[in-house]
Amino acid sequence: MTGTARGGAPQTSAQETNGPSKAGTLDSTVQSRFVVPDDAVLALLGSRDENLRVAEELLDADVHVRGNEVTLSGEPGDVAFAERVFAELVTLAGKGQQLGPDAVRRTVAMLSAGAAESPAEVLSLDIVSRRGRTIRPKTLNQKKYVDAIDHHTVVFCIGPAGTGKTYLAMAKAVQALQAKQVNRIILTRPAVEAGERLGFLPGTLYEKIDPYLRPLYDALHDMVDPESIPRLMQAGTIEVAPLAYMRGRAQPVFTKVLTPTGFRPIGELEVGDLVTGSDGLPTPVIGVYPQGPKEIYRLTTQDGASTLCSADHLWAVATRDDRRRGRALRVLETKEMVGRLRAARHHRYELPLLSSPVEFEPRDTPMDPYALGALLGDGCITGSITPSFATADPERGRASSPGAVVTASNPVTTALPELGSSDPMRVPDVYLYNGPDVRVAVLQGLLDAGGDPVTQRDRTCRIEYATSGSPGEDVAFLVRSLGGTVYGRHRNDAHVLDIRLPVGIEPFRLPRKMAKYDASGGGGRPMRYVDSIEPEGTEEAVCIQVAAADSLYVTEDFLVTHNTLNDAFIILDEAQNTSPEQMKMFLTRLGFGSKIVVTGDITQVDLPGGQKSGLRVVQGILEGVDDIHFSVLNSHDVVRHRLVGDIVDAYDKWQADQDARDEVRHSGPRGQARRGR
Repeated sequence: MTGTARGGAPQTSAQETNGPSKAGTLDSTVQSRFVVPDDAVLALLGSRDENLRVAEELLDADVHVRGNEVTLSGEPGDVAFAERVFAELVTLAGKGQQLGPDAVRRTVAMLSAGAAESPAEVLSLDIVSRRGRTIRPKTLNQKKYVDAIDHHTVVFCIGPAGTGKTYLAMAKAVQALQAKQVNRIILTRPAVEAGERLGFLPGTLYEKIDPYLRPLYDALHDMVDPESIPRLMQAGTIEVAPLAYMRGRAQPVFTKVLTPTGFRPIGELEVGDLVTGSDGLPTPVIGVYPQGPKEIYRLTTQDGASTLCSADHLWAVATRDDRRRGRALRVLETKEMVGRLRAARHHRYELPLLSSPVEFEPRDTPMDPYALGALLGDGCITGSITPSFATADPERGRASSPGAVVTASNPVTTALPELGSSDPMRVPDVYLYNGPDVRVAVLQGLLDAGGDPVTQRDRTCRIEYATSGSPGEDVAFLVRSLGGTVYGRHRNDAHVLDIRLPVGIEPFRLPRKMAKYDASGGGGRPMRYVDSIEPEGTEEAVCIQVAAADSLYVTEDFLVTHNTLNDAFIILDEAQNTSPEQMKMFLTRLGFGSKIVVTGDITQVDLPGGQKSGLRVVQGILEGVDDIHFSVLNSHDVVRHRLVGDIVDAYDKWQADQDARDEVRHSGPRGQARRGR
């Protein structure tokens, strides 16, 4: 017979001979010869011919090697199988891989199992390389697991210890980070050995949890330059934390969150309620997770906006270097920014602003919004006299000369009782919580009356608004709701607001002011930076998840905040030790552009008191759900010492025998009698 060795091996020749079998009877045998390329011979044979000896041990065909010629002889089926084995090994050697006895064993095992995939393809699938060491799957099931990670958003891998579940997931995470498919890696596992009650242990938090996370650190050090790991962790690119500490991305229950009808306490929100996203549009709440008492911080920006949040609440931020290089926003926890808010003289972390004005529900107004703004800007509104305002701009009214008093028409007086404001100098809610056109008109009236464009050399134009009354707070509300920023300061007896508005928002209607504003390039790009983060004690907190594509929502002072894990590769290790509730919490933290890999061994559950394993329960719940895959590894996939696989098999056999005895015991006459009582 004849055959062809793959991977560039020359065609082999076979010669049929007749001779006595080992039992002394006549039988048909065949012989096959082929030549191994010179550059692959040493790799094929191995150090001191160790690969050849393993092949002779595992193959039924006789193997003889002289120089670079290999001769196989024996039964036709045995020779054909040996040809396939050597063809795969020659292919691997031809790719420059260093073969070892383990590769020979796994090649024989895969071909013996009748796998459709080529062992050479399985064993040459490189994932991550560092310092000459390459991480790749070593079994067919491992390759299927790796492929599943590529093709699914959520992958569960269940199998015994030593099968490479976590190691391969870590390699895929590093590969995704290097390829910029994600911008952070999050590694977590439950610390059930201490019941996740770590307070009684001595040392800092990280010293307490380090033993439970050490396997993750060890795998990480094999794949990433150890010297770069502290820098990556400090930047939030890599996060390693016990599962319990992933739950606390939260705000106090009384913290206000913006909704299409106004601000509401976050603790009152329910799944299905609408909040406002970073694009100013409504987005539904898809998860509400009470957190209990949490350590709380107040985050304040340079323009005076502030809100409360937990230490591990998430924020989407950009550094100056990120902006310069055009990088996407990075996601950091509050505690990761503490003590690192300045880079030289500059603020380090810039927060995103609203990309579009907030879309409140449009409502009818009792009077023209621009007229209201103009009256509030420099006039006097009371319920007993006709409103009037002083002007130095003949463009604004029927003034005969600058500084004369302009009297508004009587219908304004008629409309005043409908405004519903207890303070006649405040902008009524019907104007604040209204469509963008109404809010812009009110702001234009206020700024035409009391604001001015201020030009600066080599800089875009800012707007200065001075007031000694109430409208200042409302001006800040209007500006921030439109995607701008406001800085407050005192000058003499007046409160001065420095305003920046985004492109597309015209702050004035007066041609004189608008011309000066445009001549200086407009308002430029408003910017908001984290200025301080200070502890505020402990408060009852809650976490929400929103359906917005960027997972951002608007909280107090129109701050844009983050609360799910976008563009991240998240690995949950030892998942058999999660409760069903923890598993649900973890899976529902999945953000857009992210990938989750969950690994565990359901035969080694350490949960106390017979509590159900979340990994066992989730398989029955999510099996068959689109874009979720379950991979199962077994003793044949063990990549540690060969004895580990044998140990796993021995325990499985023992457990099967125990289960069979229990079944017999319960199904016997006494068992049936007990069940019949």
